[in-house]
Order: sequence, then C-alpha cells, then structure tokens
Amino acid sequence: MNEIEIYKGKEGNTQIEVKFDGDTVWLNQSQISELFQRDRTVITKHISNVFKEGELEEKVVCANFAHTTQHGAIKGKTQETVQKYYNLDVIISVGYRVKSKQGTQFRQWATQRLKDYLVKGYAINEKRLQETENKFQELKQAIALIEDVSKSKKISSSEAKGLLKVLSDYSFALDILDKYDHQTLKIKKTGNKEVFKISYAEAKKAIESLKTKFGGSELFGNEKDKSFKGSLQGIYQTFDSKELYPHIEEKAANLLYFVVKNHSFSDGNKRIAAFLFVWFLERNNLLYHNNKKVIDDNALVALTLMIAESKSDDKDMMVKVIINLINNK
Repeated sequence: MNEIEIYKGKEGNTQIEVKFDGDTVWLNQSQISELFQRDRTVITKHISNVFKEGELEEKVVCANFAHTTQHGAIKGKTQETVQKYYNLDVIISVGYRVKSKQGTQFRQWATQRLKDYLVKGYAINEKRLQETENKFQELKQAIALIEDVSKSKKISSSEAKGLLKVLSDYSFALDILDKYDHQTLKIKKTGNKEVFKISYAEAKKAIESLKTKFGGSELFGNEKDKSFKGSLQGIYQTFDSKELYPHIEEKAANLLYFVVKNHSFSDGNKRIAAFLFVWFLERNNLLYHNNKKVIDDNALVALTLMIAESKSDDKDMMVKVIINLINNK
C-alpha cells in the first residue's frame, strides 16, 4: 500500500505528506520537526531517548526509503538518496514528549484513526464505516443461513461451527461499533468472581517493576498528588452500603479510565494505566478466555488513547465499550 495523505493543522498552516506502507504511516525527521514545530535537533534527541529508554525497538519502527531529487550540479539529472523514516509508533511517542500546539493537533488526528483499531486491530476507512450497518445486517443473515444449512445436514457440523465462529466474531466487532456510534451500548451478563483486590502498596510495587522496563527514570511513576490513591479507592466506592461497581469487569474498566484521566504521575500515565488494567485482569483470572487474551494489544492501545482524548461526558460509554470487550460471558 503506497498512498499519500495530506495532514493540515486546524489553522491550515501545516501540510505534511504522510507515506503509507505496511499499514502504518512514515515520516522522516524533517517532517516530524515541521509537524511539531520544533528544531530538528530536539526531535533527534527525543527519538534517541525513545530507543534508549526501551520504549520502542529501533529496527521494528524504522525503515529506509529511496528518495529521488534533482541533481544539484547537473541540470536535468536526478539522483537517488536513502532516507530514514519513522512509523506512527515513533511519531506518537515523540508527540507525547514534545509540547506544542501542532503536537496536540496531531495527537487528536492520530487518535481519531486509532479509534478504528478498537475491535479488530485494523483501520476501517470512512466509506466502510458508512456501510457498517448494512454489513452487520448481511452478516446476521449469513449466520442465520449457515444455521439453517447445518440443520439440513448439507454441511458437516464441524464446518458449520468453523464458519459460524468466523462470522460471529466479525459480527460481534461490528455490533460493538454500531452500538457505540448510536450510543446504545449496554452491559450484559457480567459477574465473574473477584479473587484479587488491588491495594495501593501492591500497585506501587507493580509500577516499580514497570519502571525498570522503561529505563528507570525518576519521573516515571512519580506521584504528583494523592489522586492515584483516589483512583484505586474509586473502583471500590459504595453508596448506601452497596458497591457502585459490584462486578469485577466494571472495576477493571473504571480502573483504566480513572488512572488515565487523573494523570497522577509526572511521566508514564497511559503506560501505567494500561499495565495496571492488564495486571488487574490477570490477577482476577480474566485476562485470558479459551487461551486467548480478552483484549488484544491494538485494542488496548486504542482504548487508552481514546480515554485520554475523550470528554468527561463520554465516561459511561467508554466504560461500557471496555466491559463489552473483556466480558467473557
């Protein structure tokens, strides 16, 4: 896939060519510098720190692309040079390190596209989103047809089960997106037994283990105030002697939301929130269902970024999305 997309700031004063290849976007250092309105030396330093701290693996997120330009000395002749490009992971990592108006605009732009990864882990373009409702109905009809055919013994039960699994998985993904768009998402059939109650001391110990992975920065996991304790206490709050979030799935979803939104740490808020969310699920025997993660890596990244960019009015819907994705019932 080789396409060019033009990105413009809200004021129309920035235009960036975005190279698509391998289902991601690629920018070189000059373009990243222009995008975030910072000197190239600053961008170089941030990129270096991203790799030095182990946040990303350089050979995975970098690629060399041939670039053809006019020869500087010989008229009419072209020359080819190789430039290093960085994918969306690097661009977003740098974006969260650089503070600028343009950086904020780009994060909003990137987050909007990451929303498309919410369920299936690949970007659905605008045209497909408009067709989602029709496709969902078609999938329902296909599932019903296979059920009818399997009952008439025209295909084996194992073949029917295999086809139904593929279609029902895709149908479930579209169903969540459809209900999210129409603000009709509901929580159904939760209620797994809680076997682990998260405490402040254990959470801090877990964060310390994560800190080592990300280079041991003094700012990572450094609490700015007491809001982190509030986040942990929030998932166990009661009213009239009854828990506001009685089910473990509700607690997990609100934990992710509270830790992201309260921004309690000097650095690493989103990484810490995602880590604690997964850790909490694992300790409560909910991270895996039928030997598969209940939420894949792409969906976790997308959800964390969506929460960070969402408005407070969207909290209930965001929590419902998370619960629907992790609900193994």
